Amino acid sequence: QVRLVESGGGLVQPGGSLRLSCAAPGIIFSTSTMGWYRQAPGKERELVADITSGISTKYADSVKGRFTISIDRAKNTVYLQMNSLKPEDTAVYYCNAALNFWTKYWGQGTQVTISS
Repeated sequence: QVRLVESGGGLVQPGGSLRLSCAAPGIIFSTSTMGWYRQAPGKERELVADITSGISTKYADSVKGRFTISIDRAKNTVYLQMNSLKPEDTAVYYCNAALNFWTKYWGQGTQVTISS
């Protein structure tokens, strides 16, 4: 059983930065797609960014140029660096590991709040 553990959320002022981490023991990044999703109150969960095979990245239009997804193979960890944060970035952020079409895992989520 894969257990993804997110960390790094918190309360930040608009314009600030946060880095989220997702420990992914046992996941082989070269054959998986690792993603960060978020869900704001009253809204559906949405893809923020993902990285496939540890190489190819994809971002939601709303975060392009501000967020960066990356991996550390030595630590088996996925990161989401978030800069120039806006109040509309407030949400619970979830880490996702997609090993194939049928096998996907989720973390427990970490709260990110952007407020002055």
